[in-house]
Amino acid sequence: METLHDWLAHCERLHPKTIALGLERVGAVAQRLGLRFDCPVITVAGTNGKGSTCAMLESIALQAGWRTGLYTSPHLVRFEERCRIRGESVDAGALVPHFARVEAAREGVALTYFEFTTLAILSHLAASQLDLVILEVGLGGRLDAVNVIDADCAVITSIDLDHQDFLGPDRESIGREKAGILRAGRPAVVSDPVPPHSVIERAEEVGADLWLLGRDFNFSGDKQQWAWAGRGRRHPGLAYPALRGANQLINASGALAALAALRERLPVTAQAVRSGLALVELPGRFQIVPGEPVLVLDVAHNPHSVAALVANLDAMGFYPTTHVVFGAMADKDLDAMLRRMGPLADRWYFCDLPSARAETGAALHVRWQGVRTRADVVASVHGGPRAALDAAIAAADPADRIVAFGSFFTVGGILEGGVPRLQAAHLRS
Repeated sequence: METLHDWLAHCERLHPKTIALGLERVGAVAQRLGLRFDCPVITVAGTNGKGSTCAMLESIALQAGWRTGLYTSPHLVRFEERCRIRGESVDAGALVPHFARVEAAREGVALTYFEFTTLAILSHLAASQLDLVILEVGLGGRLDAVNVIDADCAVITSIDLDHQDFLGPDRESIGREKAGILRAGRPAVVSDPVPPHSVIERAEEVGADLWLLGRDFNFSGDKQQWAWAGRGRRHPGLAYPALRGANQLINASGALAALAALRERLPVTAQAVRSGLALVELPGRFQIVPGEPVLVLDVAHNPHSVAALVANLDAMGFYPTTHVVFGAMADKDLDAMLRRMGPLADRWYFCDLPSARAETGAALHVRWQGVRTRADVVASVHGGPRAALDAAIAAADPADRIVAFGSFFTVGGILEGGVPRLQAAHLRS
């Protein structure tokens, strides 16, 4: 196995399950690898807002001059997106020796694709002489492979219903799993405005230094600017983050609280905060691609995040017709997602995705027929996200809007080959 592609194919064959939560196997291999970090580590868990929080932490730390590493998942187009060193995606060749290290250390232990690749990326980050490492939890927290690392600061973003088969049936159960990343005596930043009580209970049980939004830090703002205040630190007169969406101030507040909690080890100037928030980028999170028609890309894939997407779309103003491209995993609450987007969608374009876990476009169409409330809406089925987008572009007028949302595979399938340049069929002819 000489290339990253070879190793990823190897990882896909090792374990019969895509998801197998638990730290016993991955912890044993991590111990044999001798994984340790000589710099602060921030671990971020939550249902929604993890990616945005990680991106803001990274951007601010880079503007402060710190050598920063980031691990996030899943990727949109290329696997290398999952690991960023000093703001750049890692080179595929740089990961290969770390995959070989994990293979040697696992000694026959059957790791899942996620566990194996997580260990390889952690190995690379540990060898990269960094000042700060930011780790996004993949699923849950307590039993996620990322949790083999003891974080110096834990951040828990908004918590809602998702992955109930693995994490439990309600917010309290899910919150308890997320709170598994908390450590005794270390900061635990909770940016969910109304966190499950189980998160607070867990913080008290382990003796974590709990930072709650509304108690230990808060934000305020008007149409021009916003301000943040926390324990012994204030940031007044901030410009709004470059990431769009109504929830980004909540995510930014959690990121600033984490940096405030670590300021003795990792000082960050007010200018770094301003520049970092102004320059932060994160593809696929309410990403607006200008053109005619306008295109909105969002990886919203549970009812809570779809509700936020709908609110953000409402705030965009009037469009004669909204065309919606949708593809998602079969284990999601698809009916609720369809219902929440339903009032805005004038035409649906359901698509297949290249994953065994995905619902087919045809099955999504059937589900939509069962929950639709508007007789004037039409729908079609397509073989993939790009084919669905092409159909939407062909049907759209220049003043219309196209929204592509759902799985990372949906948005990634559209971004593969580059950001689309939109021009309505009427303008091309």
